[in-house]
Amino acid sequence: MASGQQWVLVEMVQAFYEAPAYHLILEGILILWIIRLLFSKTYKLQERSDLTEKEKEELIEEWQPEPLVPPVSKDHPSLNYDIVTGPPSHKIVVNGKECINFASFNFLGLLDNERVKKKALASLKKYGVGTCGPRGFYGTFDVHLELEDRLAKFMRTEEAIIYSYGFATIASAIPAYSKRGDIVFVDEAACFSIQKGLQASRSFIKYFKHNDMEDLERLLKEQELEDQKNPRKARVTRRFIVVEGLYINTGDVCPLPELVKLKYKYKVRIFLEESMSFGVLGEHGRGVTEHFGVNIDDIDLISANMENAVASIGGFCCGRSFVIDHQRLSGQGYCFSASLPPMLAAAAIEALNIMEEDPEIFTLLREKCKHVHKALQGIPGLRVVGESFTPALHLQLEKSSGSRDTDVKTLRSIVEYCLDRQIALTQARYLEKEERFLPPPTIRVVVTVEQTGEEIEKAAALIREAAVAILK
Repeated sequence: MASGQQWVLVEMVQAFYEAPAYHLILEGILILWIIRLLFSKTYKLQERSDLTEKEKEELIEEWQPEPLVPPVSKDHPSLNYDIVTGPPSHKIVVNGKECINFASFNFLGLLDNERVKKKALASLKKYGVGTCGPRGFYGTFDVHLELEDRLAKFMRTEEAIIYSYGFATIASAIPAYSKRGDIVFVDEAACFSIQKGLQASRSFIKYFKHNDMEDLERLLKEQELEDQKNPRKARVTRRFIVVEGLYINTGDVCPLPELVKLKYKYKVRIFLEESMSFGVLGEHGRGVTEHFGVNIDDIDLISANMENAVASIGGFCCGRSFVIDHQRLSGQGYCFSASLPPMLAAAAIEALNIMEEDPEIFTLLREKCKHVHKALQGIPGLRVVGESFTPALHLQLEKSSGSRDTDVKTLRSIVEYCLDRQIALTQARYLEKEERFLPPPTIRVVVTVEQTGEEIEKAAALIREAAVAILK
């Protein structure tokens, strides 16, 4: 045993003599550095004299903590909101004054519909006000399952899932599928709920110019070349295109047929957000797929809220069963939020009944949209933004003052001018510091089936009168 240890020691000494000089120098430096770390102090106390009690009190009095929130001007629009009393239906009472409503997204006029209210009231008496639990914790009611079944049949998909909050629908759906390392191609005009979903996904985001298919294909080609360099990584990386059917911030429709071609050409998945197009576009109100005649099975996931055309609360996603079922385990808004109040689910079901019984309502809405779009043309100082079939148009200043705050105040003056004369409009508002691509300030003009031709002409004339008076 002793002779073996001696032999090992001899080998070590021999190796030491045979080692290159630079190797010995490097080892020596490392040994000295380790010795220094072992015996040196990890920190050094700052030398300072003790303060007297008086000096301590003076320092405490002088200290000012950082504000919890940034300062906000008292005249900020969010702090000076208009107050509504009564239902925001065709006629709306704003600040005590009855106006014709050109502001609420009550496209089909179902918000104050007697049939819808009767069903909601019956459900309220049967189930109570809320659910007090998520879907997995005694929050699944029979009326929820009925609504999901009805939505799937209406949209002609295999399955649907409902959420209790419209904003959380697409914001929960995106991170349920797209994870860190995945790639999402997104239109620059995507709404804020999509942006929040992308942020939660922690995926790699590539923005393409609004509705610019050439720019999108350029990004897809670039990604294809990147994938060829690292095919092993490419095999496990998922790719998505996320767009809106009808863009809330621009009032125009996505070029869905071209998107579907790119989907199959570059092997990506399409997520379609249809909150503004569901119950609006298409012969039966099924949205942008019906509008273009695109097979709904070509779209991997469709989401929409039920807070516009359906005049309820919450949202839904629909598609193939294996896609939708994944959200029941991974959709944060579905798993952790209290489920949709049964009375609102009952109201949505009755709204779907009306939409199926009277498909002419969608034709009527499109006619009203065209009337409003035409009536708003040629207003001095303002230009109309949005398609002629869009139920939420934008009025934008032709010439900006160069200051966003000034432009917002100018448009607010036009809104107030009309409000004083019993036409209710609204401004499009954004979280300016949060938006990825901040849209310009606009007035939003919302069209509903309840507005008469006379009321549309009156509203257009008032906006024109206000523009002449304020933009002179």
